[in-house]
Formats: sequence, C-alpha cells, structure tokens
Amino acid sequence: MTNFQKNQGFVRRFSSEAQRESIEYDVVIVGAGPAGLSAAIRLKQLCSEKDVDLSVCVVEKGPEVGAHILSGNVFEPRALDELLPRWKEEEAPVNVPVSSDKFWFLTKDRAFSLPCPFDNRGNYVISLSQLVRWMGIKAEEFGVEIYPGFAASEILYDANDSVVGIGTNDMGIAKDGSKKDTFQRGVELKGRVTLLAEGCRGSLSEKLVKKYKLREKGHAQHQTYALGIKEVWEIDESKHKPWCCSAHIRMAFGSENIWGVISVPYER
Repeated sequence: MTNFQKNQGFVRRFSSEAQRESIEYDVVIVGAGPAGLSAAIRLKQLCSEKDVDLSVCVVEKGPEVGAHILSGNVFEPRALDELLPRWKEEEAPVNVPVSSDKFWFLTKDRAFSLPCPFDNRGNYVISLSQLVRWMGIKAEEFGVEIYPGFAASEILYDANDSVVGIGTNDMGIAKDGSKKDTFQRGVELKGRVTLLAEGCRGSLSEKLVKKYKLREKGHAQHQTYALGIKEVWEIDESKHKPWCCSAHIRMAFGSENIWGVISVPYER
C-alpha cells in the first residue's frame, strides 16, 4: 500500500510541536472498511465523470487493509453491482452463491424446522476481509491513497470549530509513556472534507457526537448492539454444503434473552 514518503504532490507543512508533519487533501477518510473504500472509489469515479481532480486518502489502523474485518458474511451484491459492475470479470472474491436457507428452533434435546424468514438466494457466502482487500486494490487503481497501520487518534478543528482533518497516533511510545529511540510523531491529514467510516462505536465518531450533541437533535438513530462470538469449525467434507445457510435460535423462557447461531459454510 501507499506510504507517506511516496506522496509528493500535496502541500506539506510542519507544526511547531516536535516537527509534526501536515499533509493536505481534498477528502480524508478514516477507515478502510467497506463503507470507507466504497466512498473513496465512488468519489474517484465522479471525478472521472466530471473531469475534476480531487485528492483522496484513506487512513486505516490495521497493518493491512482487511486485517480488522473478522466477519464471515452472506453478501447481497446489489451495491457492488452499482459500484463496480465488472466485479465478476475483475475476480472479486465473491464466488459461492447461496441456494437454500434453513431456520431452526432449538430446545434442550430437539430442533424444530420453521418457515425461513429470510431469502438469501442470489446472495453469496464470502469472507468480508478478502472482499475489503480486493476493494483496497481497486481503490488504489482509481488513484486513492491508502495508509494502513496509522490509527486516527484525534480530530483537528479550525478557529470556527469546524472539522479540518485528523491526526494519527504517535509511534514508539514505551509502556511508561516515555519516548523510545524509534519515536515518531503522528501526522496531520487535513482535508476540505473529512469522512469517518470507523464502524461500530468509532472513537472519533463518538467524540463528534458528543461535541456537536448529535444525539440530542432528535434526528439521530441510536446504535444498537448484540454480543457475538465467532467460531470456526472443521467438519467432515462429506457433510459440507457450501451453498446452504442456516440460522438457529433459542429463547430463555421467562426472560427477554434470545440467543442464536448463524452458520455459514466456507471453503478452505
């Protein structure tokens, strides 16, 4: 992926605080997940359509694009069809179509088959991490600069309290807070537009929500959460059905607690 030293085309400044480097872009995006990369790709597509040149960078805390995307996924491809219509010809890692669904209600020693509330025909069983890596390659082909391994640690504001970019974390800090010989100051990435695509409860997003009281405006949807644990099981190859997705639920009667399992087959 791109590193900071390769960027020669944009304005660089140094702040007085330990020579903190500042790089200016038109658009700064935090998070190289599906949302951040889709936004970056679409921006570059619009630039090509409108004959406009905008500099776009994406900063990602993981050591590589996709490193922090852990989810298996039943993928509905409509958005990808719209964003990158040639994804099949360009070998996107979207290969295993779903052809059937099953829905089970579990008791202590039995399982009851129920009518399935969802229909995944036409969707695909994928590794979201692999898809995001592929999207990162596509984004760079469009001219997006991606900086993996740099966590956005602060929001930058101007004198009017408007967001003007982000600052990345310092590196080479010892556990006691002292600076190691490898200490390196973080970098300021300034943009005319800053887009936060951090995912669930992003630290910078939460700071903005609190600062601008976004949840008090009456138009912000509160996020909801569920606790999930991912396990990978190896099963007998003869029982492997790469096209079948199933969901299992069990309710603890007398309480509001419902737990469930979604099993998604995946090839080696």
